[in-house]
Parts: sequence; C-alpha cells; structure tokens
Amino acid sequence: MGQILISAANKSAGKTIVSTGICAALHAQGKTIQPFKKGPDYIDPMWLSAAAQRSCYNLDFWTQSEQEILQLFGAKSEPCDISIIEANKGLYDGLAMDGSNSNAALAKLLDSSVVLVLDCRGTIRGIAPLLLGYQQFDPAVKIKGVILNFVGGQRHERKLRQIVETYTDLAILGVMYKDSELLLEERYLGLMPSNEDPQAQQRIQALGQRITEQIDLELLLALASPLPDTQFKQTVASIPAIQYPVRIAYAKDRAFGFYYADDLNTFSELGATLIPFDTLSDHQLPAADGVFIGGGFPEKHLDALHANTSLRSDIQRKLTAGMPAYAECGGLMYLCNSIHFKDHNRSMVGLIDADCHMNNSPQGRGYTQFNENPDSIWPEPSSATIHAHEFHYSHLQGLAQDTAFNFTITRGCGIQQQRDGLRIANTLACYAHQRHTEQNPWINRFLQFVAQASIA
Repeated sequence: MGQILISAANKSAGKTIVSTGICAALHAQGKTIQPFKKGPDYIDPMWLSAAAQRSCYNLDFWTQSEQEILQLFGAKSEPCDISIIEANKGLYDGLAMDGSNSNAALAKLLDSSVVLVLDCRGTIRGIAPLLLGYQQFDPAVKIKGVILNFVGGQRHERKLRQIVETYTDLAILGVMYKDSELLLEERYLGLMPSNEDPQAQQRIQALGQRITEQIDLELLLALASPLPDTQFKQTVASIPAIQYPVRIAYAKDRAFGFYYADDLNTFSELGATLIPFDTLSDHQLPAADGVFIGGGFPEKHLDALHANTSLRSDIQRKLTAGMPAYAECGGLMYLCNSIHFKDHNRSMVGLIDADCHMNNSPQGRGYTQFNENPDSIWPEPSSATIHAHEFHYSHLQGLAQDTAFNFTITRGCGIQQQRDGLRIANTLACYAHQRHTEQNPWINRFLQFVAQASIA
C-alpha cells in the first residue's frame, strides 16, 4: 500500500488529466486504486471515481479537522494497492497565508510523496529554478518526481530532460505531448462532469492507454510513500449512534450529480435508504419520506427538465404539502419558477416564487461560512459557525421581502444580502454546499427532521 499526491506549480497544468489517466491505467493492470481530491471539488472526483471504479473522497482542511482527514484517508486507503491524491491549484497554494491548509500541508499530514505535473509550454531552462525553489521552499515536503506536460515535441523534450537531470535530483516519470485529443471539455466551473459526457468511459480508457505508453507506472509505484504504521483513530462522527429508517429520494442524473461520496455513505450508515431518481426521465418521485437535490448544471438541460412536466408537478405538489426536502445550488435553481440562461427561459418546479438568472461571472465563489438562525427549520440549531463552499453563476430575482432564511452569511455571498437557506414549507434550499462533519452533522439533523415529519 502506498500513496502519491499529484500536484503542480499552478492550476490548469493538467493534474486531472494525468491523475485520471493514472487511475485508469493502474486499474487496467488489476490494481486497486483509491482516489482522493484535495478541496471541495465535485467534478474532478467524478472523473477519478469513473477511472478507478471506486468512489473518490475529498480531503479539505476548511470543512474537516486534521483528525477527520487522517481517519477518512486511512479507512479508505487501507484495503488498496495505492492511493492517488489529486491536489487543487498549485502545491503551495491554499487559503491560509502560512500554508497550513495548502496541498503541501496535506502531503505532510499524510506523509505522502509528491509528483509535480509541469506545464512546459513556453519554457525550457526556466523549469530548473522553479523546481529548485519548490524543493527548497519547504524541505519537509517530499517532492519525488515530475511529469513533463504540454511538451511541444521531441526537441523540446530532450532539452527539458537535460535541464531536469542537470540541475535537480528529481525523477522524470514521463512526458506528455500537447494533444487536443487528451483534453476534457471545460466550462465555467471547471471540467464537464463525467455524468454528462456520453463518451466518458471511452475518454478515460484513451487517457489510461496514453498514460501507460508515456508514464513509467512502475517508477510511480516505487516512489509512492507507504501508509503510516500508526493506526488512524476513529472520529466521533464516523460512528453514528442514532438510526433513522427513512427513505430519501435524491436526484442523480446528467443534470444533478454533485454529492460528496462520504455524505452519501453517511445516509446509509444512519439507517436511511437512498433512492435515486432522474429529473430528466422519471415521471414522478419514488415513494419516499424526504427529498435531496444536490448541485449540478440544470441550465445545460433546460429543455429536458422543462419537458418533464409530470415530475415537476409532482415535486411541487408534494413539497408544498410538506414533504421535507433539502436542495443545494443547482437543486435550488431547479425549485424556482424558471431558469434564464443566455437566450433560453424555461419553467422549472415553481416551489420557490422567484426566477433564476445565469450571469457571465461568478456570483458566489469559494469557501463560505455562516451562522444558523435560532428559528432553524431543522432540529437542534447549531451554535457553531458552519464552514461550507459555494460556486454559482446564478442569482435569484423576484424573491418576496418576507422570505424566511435559515443562515446568516459571515463569509461568502449566499442568496441575497448575506443570507442563505430560504425556507418554504418543510423545504430548505441554499447556494451553500454543506458537508457532514463533526463540526456540521447536517445529515443527522436532516434525517431527524424527516423522521419527525413522517411520524406527524
């Protein structure tokens, strides 16, 4: 068992392409790979999960304690041949000025070897001071090797190899030439999610084949750090004490797919049965006690969502009648009267009496934190400041002045005027993406709310 953190000097260096390809290539060799993603990302984990054929888990200092990160990493890594951790942004980038929540900090916490994916476009000798600086900046970070990416040709490759070998002691694991066929479609939130790409498996297979041809996988495995000998301690949140035997219908299709893998696991651990439904093709909700609609890109599927009038009517009727529901970001958009995107305007569920408009720039982006109002819709309001994240290009128009909100934002944007989590009947809908942790056990509270409503 070993571990490698795939990082870079900057964003858009090709980390996801390389990490996905490595997972696919090793899986094709019969290896069991556990993928992880640093930060609050949903999209990259979809690709990593599909490539490894194993759920990808997020490691995030903002929402998790160090102990929670260690416990999750250890529990999921232990039965596998290797864990592949994809960083976000650059190796030393993070929210904190002191680097305490950076990718480098994660590598040190997990005692993981680091491989840098280098964007070599427009540079040759300049990669030497870059690599030397990265090694010297924090010698405790175990940078073991590099993958030269976006290389212009054989001549460019020869010079780059010579520079790395002359000035550094880093291993060159391989070279990736510039190739448009290897690129995954990008959009405003990053890559297109794999659940929307009908060619996802073919793309992943092609990436795996290319990685097999151009990356020394045996060297990669040799450079991996072994898992620490010490046992990872269980956290309180990982051992649910109360069971809630309720049925939760959750949207899982091409329009909605932004869910943390460990959150979905927690629903089951707490006794709930998750029942997926397709907003594009199902005519009604499955028999359930509550509804969960996560994030996604509903604006990319307006016509299909609009055309499914029977499901929209069923959701509107049941939620208006009091069925408990929780919706995040794309789910919030779907519950509005309509979504306006470019020249298109299509009716949606109509539970929220407001219209959702897409903008050309982010309306809320990055980590967010908020305090829960005392009159929270869910039981046992939290007194702690809740850490989450938001990333949305949309905003709501036409909300009534007396709209009830659940959260007061202290960092971030929310829905409007530093407020988020609007409440209608027994529905809570917000732009914030929450994560179930010791500090914010939101799934316990949601299921308790659903259970109480089903009894009543």
